[in-house]
Amino acid sequence: MRYFLAIDIGASSGRHILGSVDQGKLILEEVFRFENRQVHKNGHDCWDMDNLWQGIIGGLKACKKLGKIPATVGIDTWAVDYVLLDINNEIIGDAVAYRDSRTEGMKQIVNQIIPADELYTRTGIQYQPFNTVYQLMAQMRENPEALEQAEWMLMIPEYFNFKLTGIKQNEYTNATSTNIVNAEGKCWDASLIERLGFPVHIFHELAVPGTKLGNLLPQIREEVGFDTTVVLPATHDTGSAFLAVPAKDDCAVYLSSGTWSLLGVENETPVTTLESHAQNFTNEGGAWYRYRYLKNIMGLWMIQSIRRELNGISYVQGKQEQKEAAKQWSFPDLIAAARQARSFSSVVDINQDCFLAPESMIRAIQQECTRTQQRAPETVGEIMQCVYSSLSVCYRDAIRNLEKLTGKKYTSINIVGGGCQDGYLNECTAAATGLTVYAGPIEGTAIGNVIVQMIMAGEFQNLQEARAAIRKSFEIKVVTP
Repeated sequence: MRYFLAIDIGASSGRHILGSVDQGKLILEEVFRFENRQVHKNGHDCWDMDNLWQGIIGGLKACKKLGKIPATVGIDTWAVDYVLLDINNEIIGDAVAYRDSRTEGMKQIVNQIIPADELYTRTGIQYQPFNTVYQLMAQMRENPEALEQAEWMLMIPEYFNFKLTGIKQNEYTNATSTNIVNAEGKCWDASLIERLGFPVHIFHELAVPGTKLGNLLPQIREEVGFDTTVVLPATHDTGSAFLAVPAKDDCAVYLSSGTWSLLGVENETPVTTLESHAQNFTNEGGAWYRYRYLKNIMGLWMIQSIRRELNGISYVQGKQEQKEAAKQWSFPDLIAAARQARSFSSVVDINQDCFLAPESMIRAIQQECTRTQQRAPETVGEIMQCVYSSLSVCYRDAIRNLEKLTGKKYTSINIVGGGCQDGYLNECTAAATGLTVYAGPIEGTAIGNVIVQMIMAGEFQNLQEARAAIRKSFEIKVVTP
């Protein structure tokens, strides 16, 4: 049996998941999990890259210990964040995290150089305050020497690929999240980059998912105890997650549900009209040049933040600290509390910047309800019900706008990712949208990662065959309106 390893790194943790095929069914096995965390360095919130690297190596060693050596390995992570490398391949500065406040005011500066409509028409990417274009502008204004010294800009998974293989390679799906890749041309938009004042030479040719990078460096082989081939999946985790959606037709809306909710469809061509820009839909690049036409929605981040706050958990210098709390809340506890308060009717616009990284998510929700002249939630149940209602209403409105923009009528929602396990959110979503919800598979990102490797290796002929195998391999729960 051949094994294919997905190293799937999210905002809070990373997992090593082995995939294999047995009698046409996809088999997954989680072999290792490690923490992802942020540290405060030099005035910014940054990713702990050393910790992530040790987690990657630890998972490879776990495969060796199990005697299950992967034929290929692929790494995916969140998008937009990057590192700069100098001529000696050393990181310049820190890997600043996207929730850091350094991009405040950068939209106005970028728009003075390139009007927002033009930026959208050329790149097709929705405005998010943390898009790489705004991060680069912030870095150029704070520390221009860093960009002057740089020879490469690598997104987070690309940097770890380099650490494993010694090969530096930019990958298409993640690059599109930067807001400086031309949507039609599928390449870096050199004209935009020059006008913004960024050094063009640090943005190198884009490779597509399925590209073989190379084998492990000798020192890595010695440390983990085996060799394997590193392959590019869709290194942007949403790009991988969308591949795992087992939809049977093009009347389904896709929803990758996790810390972020990514709701949309797959298109063969980008939609970069002014109306699409006004609705803030994005055209992220996908595997095989499929465009993920979607809305980026705040997602389960709000619920995760509320739970941490209620349990007295905070992070100081990257280390988790916990104050004594009267009760330790689990996610099932929070769901039960929301159900008991289902008559609470206040809702908020969850895409407001005030929910991106507040000191207190609970207080931010209460203040937004007060600002919009609604009753502020007081109990845990009311707070949670406000979030669930707000999420499902946001999904409903996004689907209605999607139908106007594409001219299609959608009949179902296919939810993949960890959020598909939240039965109450699925119920609220079905009720708000009036659409049937198909929930599953859970490990959407890891599945999308490994099926690219499997298609490349000949286990499946194409994506259609792989999606058929997904449908018969994993439980899909159905929730009707």
